[in-house]
Amino acid sequence: MGMDMEKDEKGFSGGPLGAIVGGYPPPATPDVNIDRPRTLDKIREKRKCRDTAFLLLFIAFLVGMVVNSSFGFNRGDPHRLLYGLDYKGNVCGNKDSDPDVREYEVRYWQNPNQVYQSGLHKNPLKLADARSICLKECPIPSDEALNWVCDYPEGFMKLSMDDWLDRNYDYYEFLGAEQRNSSLQLQGPCYPVIFPSTNVFWSCQFTARASNASLRFWKQMGGVGIDEGDQIVKSIHTAINSHSAVFKRYAADVGKAWPVLIVCGGLLPLFLSVIWLVMIRYFVGVMTWVTILLLNILTFSVTMFFYTKAGWIGHDTISTVIGESAADSSETNGTELDHLRAIAVLMTIILVIVILSTIALIKRVLIANAVLKVAANAIGAIRTMIIFPIFPYVILGIFYMYWVGAALYLLSSGEIRQNDCNGDCCAYDLVSNKVKCEDCCGYSIHYTHHISLAIIFHIFGFYWITQFIIACSITVIAGSVSSYYWAGGEASEMPFLPVISSAKRLLRYSLGSMALGSLVVSIIESIRYILESVRRRLKLVEAIPGGCISKMMWCSAQCCLGCAEWTIKFVNRNAYIMIAITGKGFCTAAGQATGLIMNNILRIGAVNVIGDVILFLGKLCVSLTCALFAFLMLDTHRYRSAHNKISSPLFPVLACWSIGYVIASLFFAVVEMTIDTIILSFCQDAEEHQGMPQYAPPLLTETLRNHSEMQRLTQ
Repeated sequence: MGMDMEKDEKGFSGGPLGAIVGGYPPPATPDVNIDRPRTLDKIREKRKCRDTAFLLLFIAFLVGMVVNSSFGFNRGDPHRLLYGLDYKGNVCGNKDSDPDVREYEVRYWQNPNQVYQSGLHKNPLKLADARSICLKECPIPSDEALNWVCDYPEGFMKLSMDDWLDRNYDYYEFLGAEQRNSSLQLQGPCYPVIFPSTNVFWSCQFTARASNASLRFWKQMGGVGIDEGDQIVKSIHTAINSHSAVFKRYAADVGKAWPVLIVCGGLLPLFLSVIWLVMIRYFVGVMTWVTILLLNILTFSVTMFFYTKAGWIGHDTISTVIGESAADSSETNGTELDHLRAIAVLMTIILVIVILSTIALIKRVLIANAVLKVAANAIGAIRTMIIFPIFPYVILGIFYMYWVGAALYLLSSGEIRQNDCNGDCCAYDLVSNKVKCEDCCGYSIHYTHHISLAIIFHIFGFYWITQFIIACSITVIAGSVSSYYWAGGEASEMPFLPVISSAKRLLRYSLGSMALGSLVVSIIESIRYILESVRRRLKLVEAIPGGCISKMMWCSAQCCLGCAEWTIKFVNRNAYIMIAITGKGFCTAAGQATGLIMNNILRIGAVNVIGDVILFLGKLCVSLTCALFAFLMLDTHRYRSAHNKISSPLFPVLACWSIGYVIASLFFAVVEMTIDTIILSFCQDAEEHQGMPQYAPPLLTETLRNHSEMQRLTQ
């Protein structure tokens, strides 16, 4: 006993931070000779507006976001992301086109020889210049007669669009001798249906084999030769599965699956996060084990879903075919399946990591329970913190809906222009009533340099505004918990409604600091994104000799940026705590917090790491549950039917996973910031009172004095 007392005295005499690193103050009442200022005086002292220049910069950026988005809303059309262009430059499925093709969403290439030639190596004719038209369904060859797909009725052809549709796009019998001869030369206005085709992502994918009956009828009528071969398949297949086309389909999937995003990315994580907070408040020990168990179950379930959709388990692989067409599926497999298989492999690796982490955490659960118990006690004293994250949640929800809508319009805001082509594209014009070989090229969507900059600006806005809202949220929580700590855990010493008081201090003094802190993180995240985009576009590893060295350099750069991002986020989080406690500017608070962390690295490392790990696992549980339910909703008939069919569940599921994680972070920050704020306040308290914290709540000192936990924390 005497040796223990001597050890404590020695710990306290080791310097102003000796009580934090080596020993602990007694849990009894603090020294009555030390004058403790009132809590409100401690929190409010020497506050003034900080980092105002960055607040003004942030406001200017918000104005720029609105102006930037208005450009997209005025120029964009999300239909362009999914549907193709016809020979007039109309977007299939667009009601504002001439003619009205709102019901004609499938793009069909009328001239099979142009499709074949576009697949030949170094041929000047590109598929974008092959004559295409918007139809309701892909046409099917007949064994009894030759079917035709004719141009839109206009000029001397006095048919309505409805009559044209009722005749299955065929008015060949109404043509004169000149028009029929031109059609037999594959120059229109009517073109034969020789190849079976399948609706693959709203484009008719030809098969390599022509219909024998249709080809025989065509030859009997004296038609020109029809090119057959794999090129006619590869040409369309390559266009459908290009990187830009796949990305546009993914973006369109997010737009089509908006009910899934609202339910699984918005409402579900809100419900699960609130339930988790309530449960952690009253059942700390049980929830730790439940979180670990659920994480393993959910990771396994999501992995199995990816295996199923990738075609490795069962027979429920994704299909690229839209509708009930029955073309050879081996010729229509898209890039989406390869992406799903890559994610399935990644999920397998994550599953193994989760299982190994679970084994490693079993012995640390008792420490986590002790840390979470301190946080639960603080949350019980400030119960409004449980519902406070609903406010940033609503703000984030509104911002995300606006951002996604604006992003879809910006991505589709390119200008539709007629191409300059050198190939043979002569076609019969019903208006001039003759074959025209000029101005017969196809149309494409061209993106100018300023559109690319607008998209980059919009993406950066997503990072900055998200980080700003999260920073404000956690700072309000830190300010509330600091009121609890500096009142010694006594409710009578805390301000009335601490959350509101903390929010007022933030809005009045520290919004500039939030703008600066969130800007730093956003810049690092943007640099990582830009470097990865440049690497993918240039394909530097394959293009330069000595690719292994280049690959190592890029991986090292990404690793360094990742470490820098993690470090900055860690420093920022503690800087926000010091801002809530002291009201200092961001840079001063970050330096002060870093000094406290370095002086008490063992304390903060031991306590924070295990608590943060459990909270991280809890966030993963919420986000994985969102991903699992998103899979289930996307597997229903609504998203597998023709009009609402999505190309792949990948993007909607990842979007629900990501949004669910962000929302869970808002709510879990209540516990996370409670732990961090109490520990950092403890360090600040000890430093100000020569190693004798005067405000530490009794439960905190009792937890820290536990001998067995003490040994684990100092190992």
